[in-house]
Amino acid sequence: MSGKKEKDLARQFYTVMYRTRRFEEEVFEFYKRGLMPGLAHLYLGEEAVAAGACATLREDDYIGSTHRGHGHLVARGADLKRMMAEILGKETGYSKGKGGSMHIMAMDKGILGANGIVGGEIPIATGAAYSSVLRGTDQVTLAFFGDSASNEGTFHESVNMAAAWNLPVVYIIENNLFGISVDIRRVTKEHDLYKRAPGYGIPGECVDGNDAFAVYEAVKKAVERARKGQGPSLIECKTYRWQGHHVGDPGEYRAPEELSAWKAKEPLVVMKTKGLLTDEEISEIETAVNKEIAEACKFAEESPYPEETEAYADVFVD
Repeated sequence: MSGKKEKDLARQFYTVMYRTRRFEEEVFEFYKRGLMPGLAHLYLGEEAVAAGACATLREDDYIGSTHRGHGHLVARGADLKRMMAEILGKETGYSKGKGGSMHIMAMDKGILGANGIVGGEIPIATGAAYSSVLRGTDQVTLAFFGDSASNEGTFHESVNMAAAWNLPVVYIIENNLFGISVDIRRVTKEHDLYKRAPGYGIPGECVDGNDAFAVYEAVKKAVERARKGQGPSLIECKTYRWQGHHVGDPGEYRAPEELSAWKAKEPLVVMKTKGLLTDEEISEIETAVNKEIAEACKFAEESPYPEETEAYADVFVD
C-alpha cells in the first residue's frame, strides 16, 4: 500500500469512526432526555469494524446488519439526518419513523435492515448473496453479527448453505465478548470463534477489531475472493462495547478493569498512534463531523411525527 493510499484510508477511517462515535453519543443524549422511543444498542468502542469492513465494498454491494447497527449505516454513507430522525420516530426517517433504532435500514446504500432478532440478519444476507448468483452479478454481501449470534442455528445453517453453494458472502463476527450479560467465554469451549470455519471448508481469520486497517485488509481479501466466485469466508473481529447491552443497561456485570483495558486501546486511539494523521488534520475532521452531527440532531428534533392515519401504511398483511 502506497503512502498516499494509506494516508487517505486513515483519514477515511478516522472520519467514519469519529462520526459514528459522535452520532451515538447524541443518540444516548436523546434517550436520557426522554425523546427517543424504545431502546438503542450502542456501537461505542466497536467503530473500527464497520469503518474497515465497509470500505472494501462497491456501491451496489449489500449488508446484513444487527440490532447494534448504526455504525454500519454511517460507514456506508447513509444520511445522518434521516438516521437520527428514524431513531426519534419521526416521519422524515429512513422507515418513516416506524422502524426505530433496531430496524433502521438504508436500501439506497445496500443496507438490508438492522434486525432486532439475534442472528436474524445472517440468513437474510445469505439470501442476498444467493440472489447475486441467480441474477448473474458479482455483488458481494457482508453479514455482520455478534458473538452470541454465532451460537444460533441461523449461523450454522447459513454458513453451511453458503459454503456448499459457494455464495459471495463474508460473515463478520463482531466479538465484543458479551451477549446481553453473558460472557461468550462461559458458553463456548473454543473462544476463538473463527476456528469454526474449517468445519465448513471455508477460510477463517481473526483480527484486532479495534484496528480499522487490520479489519480492512482481512475483509478486502475475503470480498475479492467472494467476487471471484470462490465462496464465503468467516472473519472474527475482537472488540469490546463500552456500554451495557442497550442504553438502559448499566453493564455492571463486567469487570471495571476489563473495560478500562479495552478503552485504552479503543479504535480512535489506535488510529492516532499510527501517526498517519497530524493533530491539525484530526482537529479538522472532528470540527467538520461535529457540525454534521449538530445539523442531524436539529433536523431530527424539528421533524414531525407521523400522522396517526399512517399507522397501517406500509404494513403488509397476508
